[in-house]
Amino acid sequence: MKISTALLITLAVGLFMGAVVFATLQRAQYNCVVCLQFGTEEVCRAGSGPSQEEAMQAAQESVCGGNTSGMAEIIACRNARPSSFQCN
Repeated sequence: MKISTALLITLAVGLFMGAVVFATLQRAQYNCVVCLQFGTEEVCRAGSGPSQEEAMQAAQESVCGGNTSGMAEIIACRNARPSSFQCN
């Protein structure tokens, strides 16, 4: 392979990766921390998204992911009302 071809491929891959990172950072306009009560323990996680609702949903899904087992608990957790939240 010629050096110019390798350089073009490297440049194209770099531009693609840069575009993906830029698009990802542009979408996360809201950051939220959501807290849910699990028995006597309150668990808080952060989430980001293009809207406040999506950022809250991402944070709540993060809380539910590591603190539930089984589909019924996951569904109940996703539908639970947060004990507290903060968005910016």
